[in-house]
Amino acid sequence: MLDSPVLVLNKGFAALTLTDVKRTFTLFYKGHVRAVLPDYTTYAWDEWQDVPVQPEDDVVTTPSLVLKVPRVVQLLSCDRSPRHEVKFSRHNIYMRDGNRCQYCGRRFSTSDLSLDHIVPLSRGGPSNWENIVCACLPCNVKKGNRLPDEAGMKLRRPAAKPKATPLGLMSPHRIHPTWKNFLDMAYWNVELK
Repeated sequence: MLDSPVLVLNKGFAALTLTDVKRTFTLFYKGHVRAVLPDYTTYAWDEWQDVPVQPEDDVVTTPSLVLKVPRVVQLLSCDRSPRHEVKFSRHNIYMRDGNRCQYCGRRFSTSDLSLDHIVPLSRGGPSNWENIVCACLPCNVKKGNRLPDEAGMKLRRPAAKPKATPLGLMSPHRIHPTWKNFLDMAYWNVELK
């Protein structure tokens, strides 16, 4: 429970990022955030302790309290806008490709995957979104230092930079239902380019 995600909003109620329940309660107790309900009402720590717990609510139990877990919090001192760029990282490449080898198409755990340069580094291939894909170890060894067509292999889909969202590349099935109002608002307020 303490590792489950909580949506973090800025002062203008725009989705910024995710944190976990443990960090949320630390920030909440120190007065850095307020809990936010789907109707946009906000609660400070002292007020939140009086919010009634429903049977379907996630809770944290202490020796003297049973606290409802806030699923959305608002930073009180943050005016910054949400990121419009997805960070180029190993984790985000795995998320973009869905932990699926882009050559054979099978899904693997991250420990059984590697990253493959479509155009190998030795041939001048860059390290960027458009040139790196997930590959299982057998496919990566088979491809070696060649281009995919030289190795008789084909990419399942082209490598591309993913579009930014407030939650990065989080799978839609992991989005908590109480986040819907705030993510819809982010959808309508994102600057179009």
